[in-house]
Amino acid sequence: MNADELLLRAVSDVVPRELAEKKLASGSPMRIYLGIDPTGAKLHLGHSVPLRKLKAFQDAGHHVIFLIGSFTAMIGDPSGREKEREPLTKEQVMKNFETYREQAGKILDFTKVEVRPNHEWLEKLGFREILSLARQFTVQQMIERDMFERRLVQGNPIGVHEFLYPLMVGYDSVALDVDCELGGSDQYFNMLAGRTLQKAFGKRDKFVLTTKLIEGTDGRKMSKTYDNCIWIEDTAQEMYGKILSIKDELIVPYMECVTGMPMKDVKEAAEAMAKGDNPKDWKMKLAREVVTLYHDRDAAKAAEEEFDNVFAKKGVPDDVEMATVEKGSLLVDVMVKHGLVPSKGEARRLIGQKGVHLNEKIVEAVDAKVEEGLLKVGKRRFLKIAIV
Repeated sequence: MNADELLLRAVSDVVPRELAEKKLASGSPMRIYLGIDPTGAKLHLGHSVPLRKLKAFQDAGHHVIFLIGSFTAMIGDPSGREKEREPLTKEQVMKNFETYREQAGKILDFTKVEVRPNHEWLEKLGFREILSLARQFTVQQMIERDMFERRLVQGNPIGVHEFLYPLMVGYDSVALDVDCELGGSDQYFNMLAGRTLQKAFGKRDKFVLTTKLIEGTDGRKMSKTYDNCIWIEDTAQEMYGKILSIKDELIVPYMECVTGMPMKDVKEAAEAMAKGDNPKDWKMKLAREVVTLYHDRDAAKAAEEEFDNVFAKKGVPDDVEMATVEKGSLLVDVMVKHGLVPSKGEARRLIGQKGVHLNEKIVEAVDAKVEEGLLKVGKRRFLKIAIV
């Protein structure tokens, strides 16, 4: 990735851009870090966007740091939250990180990464030091954050400890003395807090780089909360099928943010679809690229062949909805949720009349559970199902 792409590809914002351009132009290796709070044990493609950007800086010869929020995860990041996060123990956080490391290792070369847990310095802060950090910010700055404004309007509580979160992650920048912090655009406020504190403590001037957020299979921000994730640990078949289910307008953003496709090819795809190319062809190319990244080319080819055999050659329309469904869900619930029938009563009636097929087999039981594959209701209603 060239210098221009470092500051442009999959990037939402760079603040201040002039500083970033100056540091890059100097040719000196920079200290760059990405911080994560391992609040769960699985990574999805949304997480891969900042990880890929960190890898790009690593490949360009810069010193990259992977920060584990071993202390801050015990507070809980309020960013984008309508209610407080559940606190975790340090042991839970570090256990989650081991799974994170294994998955992130598919993107980053951890033999060339400095890994630091932030409890190393945050546990040592006394009340005097915390007050010193707090003096750098105002209550007005905190309340102006959109999620706090929403909570105030809705009457939901805001914990004082949540105001301390950006101070803690901001102090990470002081402890590491970095040239750049990168992260998702939802972390913008927290990262700017670090820039403020580095200046206050007389450290080097840092710039902030935010990466784009990508949407999940249902068009909302990719999140385990919405059950719309394409997980890095998905099988090749699951990954391929889920990518085929995304909205057409997400093809180009996915190509830019979660693959290594040259940007000239990404622009070619955008121009071709604008001129009338079938988006499905480009979506299939995207699916092959992503599956190859996390599996290999043979797995991508096999996943495509299986998808073609199951769906394309069975007289199934091209525009069939793809649904990600939790394992163990009742088939009647899925049929209602995705608009295949107006009610559970109608779903049971059709099952009783042998009018429901799952993977070409007649569904006999009204309490049948979902399986991955193709659901057919009547003669013309279809749903592709991926299990999560």
